[in-house]
Amino acid sequence: MSNLPDLRVMIVEDQALLAMELELVLGECGCDIVGCAMDRSGAFAIAERERPELALIDLNLLDGLTGPEIGRRMVDEFGCAVVFLTANPEQIPEGFAGALGAVSKPFDEATICAVIAFARQLIQHRTLGEPPRRFRLAPWLTPPAATVVSQ
Repeated sequence: MSNLPDLRVMIVEDQALLAMELELVLGECGCDIVGCAMDRSGAFAIAERERPELALIDLNLLDGLTGPEIGRRMVDEFGCAVVFLTANPEQIPEGFAGALGAVSKPFDEATICAVIAFARQLIQHRTLGEPPRRFRLAPWLTPPAATVVSQ
């Protein structure tokens, strides 16, 4: 098994210390961090230049509640998978704006690594694994409940 990074990831987080911590954790999880942005314009500049496969996006940034807009555009225009990071789960957009899911802050290294493993499986193998603990899976990825047919 190769130790080379196999997943291109972008971080969109306006708390510099948290962004740096995420960079370290993602590196340990085998990711290639292609950039960190603190606002909408920075996020789109990195996405245009680097074409990440996955973006971890805070909902509230320096320029306001722009995370959902960034997430939607990352999915629609760049074909990038998105995971929202938030201290305010009530602000997660209805339907998750195309994101895979959300992680509530504060989170730990194990949670982030599990989310990365889940996203990697979906992105690279197109299979849906078991969602990690403390990860709120987007409704569009949730399999429909089994229906009972009466005889």
